[in-house]
Amino acid sequence: MTATARPETGRTPEEARVWDALRDVYDPEIPTISVVDLGIIHSVAATPERVRIEILPTFVACPAIDVMREQIREAVAGLGVAPEVSVGVTFAAQWSSDRITPAGHARLREAGFAPPADAPSFTADTVVDLNPLGRVRAKLVPCPYCDSKNTLLENRFGPTLCRSIYYCNNCRQPFEAFKAV
Repeated sequence: MTATARPETGRTPEEARVWDALRDVYDPEIPTISVVDLGIIHSVAATPERVRIEILPTFVACPAIDVMREQIREAVAGLGVAPEVSVGVTFAAQWSSDRITPAGHARLREAGFAPPADAPSFTADTVVDLNPLGRVRAKLVPCPYCDSKNTLLENRFGPTLCRSIYYCNNCRQPFEAFKAV
């Protein structure tokens, strides 16, 4: 059984130390959010002999995945919990923006990123494109600077696959928003 399947109280002492260390490893592209709050840690298994961590990439071609693996390995190896530390990438589960913790949402806003919206639903915030295909877009994305929903999608393709570029018509700030996946 992995540490993610156990309640915090059921973790081994080694696993608890590893999880604590992972809270101090930050995403290399957004250094205000930890890999724990980003939700990419899939599992931690630790014994006095070996630590095995599996991470979920936000997207298959995530350009930061190798950097994150090395940062995680270095942070955990520095603990001296076990002589062997390995960090692997798994596709056993799919990363979803729902894995970002509430603290992660707050950290993203503090850094000027709009956290991912909830899954689309038909509410007053739903925008319907009046095009021949009748597509429905997700809720309007609030600006991380002024919280206005008077925003405009500038480009679905931001600097990475997991982000889009928006513009706030109220405070006139461009910003990136995480895609809901």
